[in-house]
Amino acid sequence: MTPSRTAASSAAASRIAASRTAASRAARRAPRPVVVPGYAAELDLAAALGGTGVVVGLDEVGRGALAGPVVVGACALRIEDGRVLTDLPAEVRDSKALTARRREALVDPIGAAAHAHALGWSSAAEIDERGIMGALTLAALRAIEGLGTAVHAVLLDGNVDVIGPHLRPGADGSVPRVGLRVGADRECRSVAAASVIAKVARDRHMVALAADAPDYRWDANKGYAAAAHREALRRLGPHPLHRRSWNLLGAAAAPAAARAQTPDVLWSADDETGPRGRNHGHGQQEDAR
Repeated sequence: MTPSRTAASSAAASRIAASRTAASRAARRAPRPVVVPGYAAELDLAAALGGTGVVVGLDEVGRGALAGPVVVGACALRIEDGRVLTDLPAEVRDSKALTARRREALVDPIGAAAHAHALGWSSAAEIDERGIMGALTLAALRAIEGLGTAVHAVLLDGNVDVIGPHLRPGADGSVPRVGLRVGADRECRSVAAASVIAKVARDRHMVALAADAPDYRWDANKGYAAAAHREALRRLGPHPLHRRSWNLLGAAAAPAAARAQTPDVLWSADDETGPRGRNHGHGQQEDAR
């Protein structure tokens, strides 16, 4: 092959590779289609119980923040003879797919329709002490306990059951069954509803905390690694409500490709060692988890 042909072939190969890289990046940046969540997973869990029972959807917010707590929402449904007794609002979606105004407007209707609902919190200090997975587990157990009702099954957004070993038997002596589904926050209405109440509660909490630490702009960034938040950290150092075991000033260093390796789920086998784990603050913004 002549040098000119070799150069032309190399240039064509480079163009193809660049085109594929650009297409891959665009695919990663493309927003996920909004899914209307239903009750299929909740009904499957109830069917395993004989068709009747209380099924609780769990979801969290605040895992990727540099400051403040993680919050787990719990939304309980009463299912009898394979039918959900009270329908959650049809407008419920994963909290990330809703504007702040729409999330706020859904809180009261969710509370009115749910069999029970509750929030569980783990502080920044508990995250430092236990690691993010331990803190999430603690918050989830607190949310379940806060429901004040018998629980027969729990539905998690993720691929690892870390709460099952910690669940206590109910009055009937049985331990709640745990169901796992990656994408449950988008596909399962009880989990989506839990994500909404958790997001609204934590956002309100961070706005209140910002009054005592205005330089970090928690009212705007909700504790996530926004530019103004990082700048204040460099200038002032960490606040007592920061997660001091995390790499606070290096939050932007982890490449996007590495962050994308861990599924956007509540419970993942990679959480303790991957980019979302302990000592790994990362650069998600306000509506991220």
